[in-house]
Amino acid sequence: MSKSILVIHGAGMNMRGLAQVEIFGPLTLPEYDAAITGFAAQADVEVEIFHSNIEGEIVNKLYEGHTTGIHGAIINPAGFTTGYPALCAAITQVSYPVYELHMTNPAVRGRISDVARVASGVITGFGIEGYRMALEGLLLE
Repeated sequence: MSKSILVIHGAGMNMRGLAQVEIFGPLTLPEYDAAITGFAAQADVEVEIFHSNIEGEIVNKLYEGHTTGIHGAIINPAGFTTGYPALCAAITQVSYPVYELHMTNPAVRGRISDVARVASGVITGFGIEGYRMALEGLLLE
């Protein structure tokens, strides 16, 4: 049986490819999702992809994964990278590993991630390939 991985896109990810292209590149969120689905198929992993601009919806999705028995999660918190204690608390309370992922390196822009402090692993700066790396890492957990 294939493992199941939850992929969460945080606040503002729906604007990828539409705004701040000079920082985050031209890929749109649907293009992210297509690449992630392709990486998952190559790794024989089932993925559920979820996006929300609302912190509470993401917290609920993490808790749902706790009860449905997913193998792990990848979160690109985007606008939820700093200042969201409920999100960080949820990550510490679930029974599966959660990897934080950023296409770019937020530290270059002076941002230190609160999510990184509670995540099982952090992948930054590898573009869309970071999702492949995260999936492969979770398969080793």
